[in-house]
Amino acid sequence: MITFYESDHALSEYLLFHYGQRKEVLPFKDGPATALDYPARCVRCFAERIGYREGFRALDLGCSVGRASFELARQCGEVLGVDNSERFIECAQRLQSEGAVAYRYAEQGSYTREAVAEVPPDIDRGRVRFELGDAMFLRPELGTFDVALLANLIDRLPEPSRCLSRLPNLIKPEGYVVITSPYTWLETYTPRENWLDEAPPTDGSFLPPAPLCRLMEPHFGLQQVTDLPFLIREHARKYQWSVAQVTLWKRRSDPINTTESMAAD
Repeated sequence: MITFYESDHALSEYLLFHYGQRKEVLPFKDGPATALDYPARCVRCFAERIGYREGFRALDLGCSVGRASFELARQCGEVLGVDNSERFIECAQRLQSEGAVAYRYAEQGSYTREAVAEVPPDIDRGRVRFELGDAMFLRPELGTFDVALLANLIDRLPEPSRCLSRLPNLIKPEGYVVITSPYTWLETYTPRENWLDEAPPTDGSFLPPAPLCRLMEPHFGLQQVTDLPFLIREHARKYQWSVAQVTLWKRRSDPINTTESMAAD
């Protein structure tokens, strides 16, 4: 049985999500254009706070077809993109070596339209490499990183806590982790007992869910929280409009043993 993320449909949908032009993704003038280019915006949203530079080694965990990895390469000297989908990684590797990949995306019913996914020409693709890997069981030889991006990943893992528990060994002291998620917890991907969920706040606060904070805070301090909308086109007249919460975490020089109060700046 082919899982969703190994299907032709998913590959097409995510190539359009990562690389599609506005006229391809959202030709309607009244649509939510601010939700386009989500992978690039995930990289840029905390750029000033992180202070990306060429000496940085970056990890894009759950990289899909690679757009955020390439965006990280604009300022980071080395970028590793890791994903558990063979189809996604194969496509990302082609984009890295060739710069472009032709594909077809759904238009209406059985009709499709031709398109080309292209890495922006001003990006040095030689700074990026991709490999197949499970975010919950990463190989031990990955080394350490100055920044890691986990974009819309944790709510698609069977055991998100297992993935997050590996981060202290992956991130250098004073390094950063960016986690984005709409917290769409589904038993299709994550057993109910492993959800990092809680009742939504009623006081207008923007803090991430307490279970996520409890996993992160011994080794990371919460620096900033924001919301980031994104748009996935299913076909010409059907879209998924969602809002991810984006949290920026900074690696502590020394881990703590007690819970600290964490507030967004």
